[in-house]
Order: sequence, then structure tokens, then C-alpha cells
Amino acid sequence: MHMIGLDFEKLKYPNNGLYTFCYQLGALLPACLNDDELLYYYMPEHFRHFKNNAYRPIPYRWYDRYSFRPPHTHVWHAIHQNPNVWPRKQARRIVMTLHDLNFLFTDKTNHRALLRKIQSQVDDADKVVAISAFTLECMKEHLRLPEEKTAVIYNGASVNEFPLFDAPRYRPAAKFLFTIGMLTSKKNFHVLPALLKGNDYELLIAGSPQGNYVDAIKAEAARHGVSERVKLLGAISEKEKYWYYKNCSAFLFPSLAEGFGIPVIEAMRFGKPAFISDKTSLPEVGGDVAYYFRDFDEEHMRKTLEAGLAHYAVTQPEENIKSHAAQFSWKKTVAAYLDIYRSLY
Repeated sequence: MHMIGLDFEKLKYPNNGLYTFCYQLGALLPACLNDDELLYYYMPEHFRHFKNNAYRPIPYRWYDRYSFRPPHTHVWHAIHQNPNVWPRKQARRIVMTLHDLNFLFTDKTNHRALLRKIQSQVDDADKVVAISAFTLECMKEHLRLPEEKTAVIYNGASVNEFPLFDAPRYRPAAKFLFTIGMLTSKKNFHVLPALLKGNDYELLIAGSPQGNYVDAIKAEAARHGVSERVKLLGAISEKEKYWYYKNCSAFLFPSLAEGFGIPVIEAMRFGKPAFISDKTSLPEVGGDVAYYFRDFDEEHMRKTLEAGLAHYAVTQPEENIKSHAAQFSWKKTVAAYLDIYRSLY
């Protein structure tokens, strides 16, 4: 029996990209197994959202970082670059997914210590997977990384559909622009209220606030005199996310640093025009069907939005946008990881 362990500790934190990554792998892997393969999921004991029991749970404990003795596995998958545990004694092979080195772009104080920690994990891992070509190139630039150890596997993107749902907690009174993500400075959401000048749009920002960054968003909204049209929704349900994607006039994502950018593809699955930054991995993900903010000058951003919406109305590229998004499938992602696990038995 070939035993595969996956570190799903991040299922403790819903409404972010790592939760989505863990959930999709955990939900889809069991259906792809051979008869001689067994899954172990290291995850919060209270987590009950997987619909099958084709795995054996390893309950998360707060003290695991000091003493962790999971069952022996042929392969252990460290889901991200800052794992709570690293069970080298119990795992014959370790696969590590590196989502980003965003601290190189956002944190100017602690690069060396963080890079040393990641380098030690990279040295010990048997396979290192990047979630975009940009992330892989960034890794090669800042880490010692043998070519034969690496692979690129794109994330998928999907949104659960609720076609009969029509009751979001906040229902916009007018046409609206939408974005979603953790409310942190790297998401750069505070540049968005400027886009409401000279039009009647509302701006809906979904996501859990982190620190005092929400104050920066509110301050910019007040400075532009659009506070009444900027709505901070907080965390939203899957039904609400579906409704906002489906009904928005455009999706905005001015992030400064991403390893991939799942929300961009989620919006594109609805054929929506996506206005995104040209930083880090986003051009790779958005391709030639996105509209790009080349800088964050207010006038440039307003002109980009106005011209992009006019282009979208004339050319009607909804189907092209949906086709682009369809390339990024969680089923493809899971199949690619399973191929890597099997190559290491």
C-alpha cells in the first residue's frame, strides 16, 4: 500500500487562497486513487466539509510543531512554504509547493532569514512545485534550486454555482465593481475608490480585514468623496461570492504581489472583464484577455477602466474570457500532483 500524507493545517483559516488549495486537493484526490493508494489528511479535527471518507485523518494539535509523529508515508506533501510540521523521519519523500516569495516585494526587513528557512526546506524536499512560471523564476533567482527538482503546476479556479440564489446580505443599488481578497496592503485595494469619480458605480470589496489596512481604504474613499459608494463586505459566503461575480460590471484586482491570483480566474469563469495589475504572476494568469493597470496613477487607472469597459461592450469577448479561464482546472491540478506522488514511490 502506497501512503500519501497531505498537510491541510491551513483549513483552519477559511476565505483565503491556501484554504481553497487545500480544500480542492482534499475533495478531488480520493476519486483519483488506485486500489493500492491510501491518503492521510493532517487537518483540524473539527473540519467536516469533505464529502467522502476515503482518507484517514491526522488531527491537528497546537503542539505539533514541537512533537509530531504521524504515520509513516511514502510521500508527504507540504502544501505551502511555511509549514507547521516537516515529518522527514516519517516520510520517505517530501513534495513541497511554493506559492510565492511575496515578502521580497512587500517586506523589506527580513528577507535573509525567510530565504534561509525556505532554502533549508528546498534542500530537504525531493520535489519543489511552483504554482506559476513567475514563481519558479523568482525561486531560481533567490534560491539554490536544481532544475530536476522543480515543476510548475497551475492552480485551478472554480466557483460553486447557486443559480437560484438572489439574496446577498448587501444588494447594490446601482451597477457595481467587485473585488475580493484579504484586506492587506499587498492587495492594494486602497487605490480603487479613485475609480468611482465621474460615474455612478458602487465598489464592493469582500474579504476579512487584516490590521488597520481597512482605514487606508476608508481614507481614500473619503478623500475622493465616494465613501457612500464604497462597501466593505467582510467575509462573504460562497453563495454571495457567486452572486457578486455573476452580477458585477467588472472585476478589479490591483495586487502588488501574487504567486498566482485565483480570484482573477474565478471572475473570468463568468466572462467578466478583469482589470488587474501587471505585477508578478498576474500577466501570466490574465493573459491577453485581461485589462492591465500599468501603474496606479489615478488618471491612468480611470482611463484604463473607461477604455476597457468600452472595448468589452463593443467586442463582447465573454466567450473568449471563459475559454481562457477554463484552462485552469482543479482536476488538472490534482492529476498533476498525483503524477508527482507516484513518480516518488
